[in-house]
Amino acid sequence: MRIQDRHSVEGGRERVTLVPESLDDLWHLQYVLEPGDLVSGDTTRRIQRNDDQMRDTGGQREPMHVTIDVEEVEFHKFANRLRVGGVIEDCSREDQLGLHHTLNVEEREELTVEKVFKPDQNERLQEAVEATENPDVAVATVEEGQAHIHTVAQYGTEERARFTGTTGKGEYSRGRDELFDELSTALARMDVDAIILAGPGFTKQDALDHIEEEAPEVAKKISTVDTSGVGDRGVHEVLKRGAIDEVQEQTRIAEEAEYIDELTARIATGAKASYGPENVAEAAEFGAVETLLILDEKLREERGADGEWEIDVDEVITQVERQGGDVTVFSSDFDPGQQLSNLGGIAALLRYRLE
Repeated sequence: MRIQDRHSVEGGRERVTLVPESLDDLWHLQYVLEPGDLVSGDTTRRIQRNDDQMRDTGGQREPMHVTIDVEEVEFHKFANRLRVGGVIEDCSREDQLGLHHTLNVEEREELTVEKVFKPDQNERLQEAVEATENPDVAVATVEEGQAHIHTVAQYGTEERARFTGTTGKGEYSRGRDELFDELSTALARMDVDAIILAGPGFTKQDALDHIEEEAPEVAKKISTVDTSGVGDRGVHEVLKRGAIDEVQEQTRIAEEAEYIDELTARIATGAKASYGPENVAEAAEFGAVETLLILDEKLREERGADGEWEIDVDEVITQVERQGGDVTVFSSDFDPGQQLSNLGGIAALLRYRLE
């Protein structure tokens, strides 16, 4: 996510101009936008003129800039777009004011959002911005005689290091180990969540064996992929196979799974845990929440007109953060999120047990 401009406006609201740069950014925006927000962007709209009506042509689409009062937001993953629907509040054509319209927001399309941002919504924006600036996956490609390291960010890939050297078996084994040492040392210095080790033949496995012996903590982050080439060509093959998307998804799932495992273990032993809206709200009032776990879909629902909880979810989040607790929003797309849904969509790891 790229934030172009951000400033305060009247009513305690902020106006933020941003550019989503990936499908992940559109997914984040689904949980930032909510009814009552104002969203502006370029669009096209079918305008029917008098002569069109007479000929029943259905009108022609004209480009225009609109601001809509948001009523609904839908993320269409397989269409690579976010649909934001509502009533037109401002428009380059006055005759369109008050009519309903849907903005189809796609990657790299600028839009402006005006709203009162809640703390977790600001965190989502910041998370999306940092994901662009700080790549979380590295791709190391290796074959006999050379190795490359690329980082993968939402804007593309970048080569960070390249090593060459004499490799092979027997009398050349020392040079081979030196190449693997250089690769291992460089990977250890990188602040990434996961590493994909790719390349043709058995060299990548030999490199992994070496890294497991010399840098076991680095080896824990590594998964392997077969490719026919190294360098830019090898990275292209990794991207084409969807291996990076899979690793990023699994990393998020793993983080959420750790929380769920800890939660269920505590619940089973009657330890420091709470679940369900009323129980979690009570724990927040006592300042007992260390980590609040909440499902993204439930959070969005409770902020809208369809909420069923007796508690004010935003008040609970504010209390937890004010008391130094953490808030983790789970994705409903993954199994840990489904497990949290079965517990009411909200739970907490506590600092101390409540009687």
